[in-house]
Amino acid sequence: MSLALLHTSPAHVPVFDALRDAGHPGLALRHLVHEGLLDRAGESGPQSVTGEIEAVLAGAVAAGATAVLCTCSTIGGVAESLGPELGVPVLRVDRPMAAVAARAERVTVIVAVASTAAPTLALIAEEADAAGRRPAVVRTVLVEGAWERFEAGERDGYLDLVAEAADAVADADVIVLAQASMAGAVTRTVTRIPVLSSPRPGLAAAAAVAASVGRADLS
Repeated sequence: MSLALLHTSPAHVPVFDALRDAGHPGLALRHLVHEGLLDRAGESGPQSVTGEIEAVLAGAVAAGATAVLCTCSTIGGVAESLGPELGVPVLRVDRPMAAVAARAERVTVIVAVASTAAPTLALIAEEADAAGRRPAVVRTVLVEGAWERFEAGERDGYLDLVAEAADAVADADVIVLAQASMAGAVTRTVTRIPVLSSPRPGLAAAAAVAASVGRADLS
């Protein structure tokens, strides 16, 4: 079984490789890094890069990918929508996290890039609706200066700012770290409020789908 991962930063590659090694050692990963997609989606909206995403994913499928995982929350919805046309499952990394968040009544979503907020809020509302729950009250916190540190390669400074933002939340039942790059901040927080990140549950869901597709192909 082979899983293609669409990233908008090369920083995600070692994170997902480590998660694969720890929990899914038989899973072959193919990393597709396209940094410009996030910038263009932020400027003109996620739908503006649909054609680019489709071309990238079609190439991955042609190369043998049995499933795709998009690790960027901003473009995840667009990527996911292309699955039926591509003929393989396309998952967004933040959906399992959003499904957990949707069970809460008060959610704080922390973002480092403003364009991530709307897709994340829409996903949480979608998961609440699918579960037959009333939509949560969601508040968004944009961590000023964090993304500049991430782009400069200052990982510790970036994660510290995200953790500080999480620790400052006082009126939520759950805190959502909207971007996969924020996952490392979970261990830096001291808040008693549950803090959710997407890479681990997202990869687990994608691995399960890739395995099921592989079994179906063998039967």
